[in-house]
Amino acid sequence: MSRVLVLKSSILGEYSQSGKLVDFFVEQWRETHPEDRFTVRDLANPTLPELDGEVMAGFTAGDKPLTPHQQSTLALSDELIAELKSHDTLIISAPMYNFNIPTQLKIYFDLIARAGQTFRYTSAGAEGLVTGKKAIVISSRGGIHADTPTDLITPYVKLFLGFIGITDVEFVLAEGFAYGPEAAEKAAQDSRIAVAQKIPAGVAVPASAPAQAQAAPATVSGGFLSNLLKKLFR
Repeated sequence: MSRVLVLKSSILGEYSQSGKLVDFFVEQWRETHPEDRFTVRDLANPTLPELDGEVMAGFTAGDKPLTPHQQSTLALSDELIAELKSHDTLIISAPMYNFNIPTQLKIYFDLIARAGQTFRYTSAGAEGLVTGKKAIVISSRGGIHADTPTDLITPYVKLFLGFIGITDVEFVLAEGFAYGPEAAEKAAQDSRIAVAQKIPAGVAVPASAPAQAQAAPATVSGGFLSNLLKKLFR
């Protein structure tokens, strides 16, 4: 049995492309590996406390008294780190907002990056302490950014995860959702196929997965969502 931690970070709720892909991924994974266990955490609901001066001081306070805000944030940080360490695979939705990850995901990274907990410094440099895990990052974008200087997400997320010890990282880049209905439909189809192919070996991916992907309708429709995507994605 494997334990899978799913992190959703989109602020778009039911309109989230990355959220839909993650849901599809989990559905297919459960079908092929029913013995595995999933924990789903929505980083946008409820919102996480930002890393500010007060919180940082709390992280390094030692035996000094803590403010109520420091106490609650430190407890949450401990909870998030314990949760991360207790799972085998990490699935992260990381949609591109203005060339970067959502604020909600960055705050999560800030809360789990703690010296002595997820990394430490040695005479040889930094050493990650969250080892033996795999991460799959699903990043939806309105434009096309793969293998270009505008893709800041792939190197950053890979760098951060590697810093805390997670070096087995794979990406699914779902791109072109803001390029019109036909492009959005193709992006949805292609990304579902790509996501299904990331399901671990051992049990064959169900034949229905590609078929579902081929039959998937366009997931972007309506002027409201189209305009919103154009504002949020580049």
